[in-house]
Amino acid sequence: MQYRKDRYGNDISLLGFGCMRFSSKAGKLDYEKAEKEVMDAIEKGVNYFDTAYVYTGSEALIGEIFEKNKVRDKINIATKLPHYMIKNAESVDKYFNEELSRLRTDHVDYYLMHMLTDIKTWERLCGLGIKEWIAKKKESGEIRQIGFSYHGNSDMFCQLLDVYDWDFCQIQYNYMDENSQAGRTGLMHAAEKGIPVVIMEPLRGGRLVNNLPAEAVKAFEKYPIKRSPAEWAFRWLWEQPEVTCVLSGMNSTEMVDENCRIASEVQVGELTDEDRALYDKVLAAINSKMKVGCTGCRYCMPCPKNVDIPGTFSAYNKRYSDGWFVSMKEYYMCTALRKDYTGAANCIECGKCEQHCPQGIEIRKELKNAKKTLEDPIYLIAKKFAPIIMKY
Repeated sequence: MQYRKDRYGNDISLLGFGCMRFSSKAGKLDYEKAEKEVMDAIEKGVNYFDTAYVYTGSEALIGEIFEKNKVRDKINIATKLPHYMIKNAESVDKYFNEELSRLRTDHVDYYLMHMLTDIKTWERLCGLGIKEWIAKKKESGEIRQIGFSYHGNSDMFCQLLDVYDWDFCQIQYNYMDENSQAGRTGLMHAAEKGIPVVIMEPLRGGRLVNNLPAEAVKAFEKYPIKRSPAEWAFRWLWEQPEVTCVLSGMNSTEMVDENCRIASEVQVGELTDEDRALYDKVLAAINSKMKVGCTGCRYCMPCPKNVDIPGTFSAYNKRYSDGWFVSMKEYYMCTALRKDYTGAANCIECGKCEQHCPQGIEIRKELKNAKKTLEDPIYLIAKKFAPIIMKY
């Protein structure tokens, strides 16, 4: 296993264990199977374990495993505050103490504001005294480092990075999302500020392994270097020095062993021009299935009516590549879970965006199509509850 440094010089394993997708047995998380996978990972050098309050059963499961096997001092626990469930300052302690109890520990090594959406959400938390609360917990040692996880566009991500002295952050990033979500722009901004970045969704929820177009599969198979699609995805991430740790929701010892091997071999800057051409071929095959040829370059932004154009098109494309649930989740998080709605319905067809689009996309026309597809009755009902969920 190789390691990279956090903000304070501590070693973090390149591979982190994402604890959201443990296997189930008879309707409950399979403790024995999870214990084998977790302990195998620890023995091979993995020292970063990511969970959250809302990952059903996860905190309690890993807390029991760590306590039983007496490995708490060998690993780092990352878990998350469900700020969208918080109604007042007192409830912050309530959730945090419950997490400590579940995890059977007296401190959290890396604590995140879970799915921080925008500046106004952070301002609401500040109004509840979150900065003072964090300072108190860090002083007591109950929280060692503070960060946030994020889904959304790079502009807002960079703004969130700048409003507080974060110790680390967590973003969705992979070779498909290089120019969407926080993207390379967000990754590099974090690196410039000296903020370590933890990566989630390195395989796009399995999309880069199980649902590749036939042309993409053939491109990998014909390439002289034989690697699985998963290995190609991980190597693309780890060869970038700005990436601190990559989370993988491993649910077999074979997966643990394979991912640990890759994390032990990969080198910064190892990809050749030929390798990068391979990624381009695979991406071209994936993009050929897309509805809108948006690259996420953001030249169309900002929109005078606050439409998240790249985010909308990303979700729209995912309806056809990744399915209804994935596209709905992304569109909902990028447009409805905001203090101010940023979806396609805001478009007034002024056309300013089209003047700057290097791809020549008929943005106004495609936003109408996206709205018709994405803003179905389920979305519209969920949108009404967004202010309640986010406590606006």
